[in-house]
Amino acid sequence: MNGYSWYSQLTKPSWSPPAWLFGPVRTFLYILIIISFGKVFLMAWKKEIGLMIALPFVLNLIFNFAFTTIQFGMRNNYLAAVDILLILGTLIWAMLAIYPYAPCIAYFQIPYLIWVLFATSLQLTVTYLNR
Repeated sequence: MNGYSWYSQLTKPSWSPPAWLFGPVRTFLYILIIISFGKVFLMAWKKEIGLMIALPFVLNLIFNFAFTTIQFGMRNNYLAAVDILLILGTLIWAMLAIYPYAPCIAYFQIPYLIWVLFATSLQLTVTYLNR
């Protein structure tokens, strides 16, 4: 059984979105991430901002990419719950860090933040329901 089949058999809350919704949402969010994080990394490369301003963006990408492997590869809800909390924390940190230098990039993260808040609630609920 692959990771997605495993996940589909877990107990989920009634407000869990249908599986087909995750693909389009993630595609839209990854486009926003590529544009805005790319701008942050370009600003850091050009020394317009310090590396500490770019750090939460780097960490967010690491935690974001790790999530799929943890959730569907390792099938570990507990570690996925910790990881998504790290995604949320680094996203908030990134938004606060970049705001004084490029407020538009912080505002560009709002759809991502809304999704991560929802996904965090979902992951914590799934973890609880399947303990």
